[in-house]
Amino acid sequence: MERRTQNENNPPENIPFNVEDSIFSSNLFLDGDGEVILTQTSDRLSWKSVESVLNGQDPSSCFGIELVSKSETTYCFSDVYSAEFIDWGLVHEAAFLGQSFEMYRFTMRGVQKSKTQPSVLVPSFYTFGHKDSQTCQMWVNRINDLLNMDAERPKNLLVFVNPKSGKGLGCKVWETVAPTFSQAKVKVKVTVTERAGQAIDMMSSITSRELSSYDGVVAVGGDGFFNEILNGLLLSRHKCSYPPSPTELNHPVENNGDGPVLDTNVDIKDPSDSGEDESPLLKQSTDLRTGDDSCQTEAEDVDFSFPNEKFRFGLIPAGSTDAIVICTTGARDAMTSALQIILGKAVCLDIAQVVRWKKTSTSKDEPCVRYAASFAGYGFYGDVITESEKYRWMGPKRYDYAGTKVFLRHRSYEAEVAYLEVESEKKNIGPEKESTGSWTKGLWSLLKKSERVACRANCNICKTKAGHTSAKCPSLQPYSKDSRWLKSKGRFLSVGAAVISCRNEKAPDGLVADAHLSDGFLHLILIKECPHAYYLCHLLQLAKKDGNPLDFEFVEHHKTPAFTFTSFGKESIWNVDGELFQAHQLSAQVFRGLINLFASGPEA
Repeated sequence: MERRTQNENNPPENIPFNVEDSIFSSNLFLDGDGEVILTQTSDRLSWKSVESVLNGQDPSSCFGIELVSKSETTYCFSDVYSAEFIDWGLVHEAAFLGQSFEMYRFTMRGVQKSKTQPSVLVPSFYTFGHKDSQTCQMWVNRINDLLNMDAERPKNLLVFVNPKSGKGLGCKVWETVAPTFSQAKVKVKVTVTERAGQAIDMMSSITSRELSSYDGVVAVGGDGFFNEILNGLLLSRHKCSYPPSPTELNHPVENNGDGPVLDTNVDIKDPSDSGEDESPLLKQSTDLRTGDDSCQTEAEDVDFSFPNEKFRFGLIPAGSTDAIVICTTGARDAMTSALQIILGKAVCLDIAQVVRWKKTSTSKDEPCVRYAASFAGYGFYGDVITESEKYRWMGPKRYDYAGTKVFLRHRSYEAEVAYLEVESEKKNIGPEKESTGSWTKGLWSLLKKSERVACRANCNICKTKAGHTSAKCPSLQPYSKDSRWLKSKGRFLSVGAAVISCRNEKAPDGLVADAHLSDGFLHLILIKECPHAYYLCHLLQLAKKDGNPLDFEFVEHHKTPAFTFTSFGKESIWNVDGELFQAHQLSAQVFRGLINLFASGPEA
């Protein structure tokens, strides 16, 4: 092996590409390529072969990493996560030249998009060499100093790993991504849970002072495990008001089912007019455990409540469905999620508050709260989870088996659902409400489908915050005095409320293709009793890309910020983010952008 022939008494020549915006530039040796000129500007790194500089090649571009010329590569600092000095060793020229040299080296690690899946991120690294160790160390320091200036990147995280999530691969998934956190110099405190409910217990008991020392909490598991951590924090720290209970809606409401149509006279004002943080629609709630308005003990002097812009949630998929990850990153990929956490990506996420007023028809009124990040469903959805619990030994396949059994039973449940009407939804009432002609309904379905605006990275709908949202309680949307609660009563195969689209591998567009991560609305989906074959058509449309699962006469779809539910006769059970929740009377409301997630949204 030969050492690079260069006069060691002369430092490498600095040759900037553009003097005006160049901060620093050096001649280095790139492993697998050859001699390059590495240049750092305020927001990026770029390198170009010395040969191409001498030959004066013209600019071009390619997919993935930006190529300013045929041999120039550019990396934004927003896509770089570490630089590390690795001491003396071999650096190789291009493969076809076959030469190697010994010198001091450092590695720069970054992120680039997969060439085949635009939402998938893959780690990349480049090794540079120089005969002078101080030159290598200087580059490492410069890169890391710039990375440390990014306040959005986490420095200290709580990590909970569920070893039993999905196929029982939670620990293996964490072991795969853990080195990436170490390379990015992100400190982690890891807890591998040993029992169900451990995460919720730990998060509800952690002090605000300790919680403030972390930049966020990361769940390695499925949607249900993420729900545990979410509830552990929000149940004790989210200061909010309850939605109205079904019994409080004593005003006559318009009936969308069988029966008379009556107007309501609910006076709903804009919270900004009242000068209060709580919506006048709601009554003031108290802490469920202490009965006190404050969610914080007197002994604590650190305020830690939600929404909280400095504290973010993270989710690394290891579950059976992983709908939350797919909707927020666009991919069911553990490394993609880990890299978005490390880079400090952030997206706001709506959260639904579900309040059970009565557990059974004979129970006393005793409110119990749960929070949901993706979905709450009754009937078919609850029955599948209940049935699947008998077959946990089957792993994720138990859901297919349980779903088939529940589908064949074709059981419906009597219930009454009331929901708050949205002004924009009045304008969207189409011909199908006036005509049942199949050609008319089909044409209107196509028109509606063309108007769908799917939620994507940098979504304009999610970035537009409602002006009335308060810091303490970003609750329901403001409505005029003629707003009203609408009612649907009858027998339902299922009642579902989607916070997000709930995309997953079995439903590529989710339950509602145009649901958004942070628009302040629930999508209420009521599946009325219908023939077995009709329901099968609905389920087949759910499983189809670009399907129309909501365009059936027996399906009601309502966009609303709040709804109430009361069951009659034989009861099913609620499925809240994959967790069972028994309720005879229930209310739900959505809080717009209540939490921040380490994610960037799916790419187009």
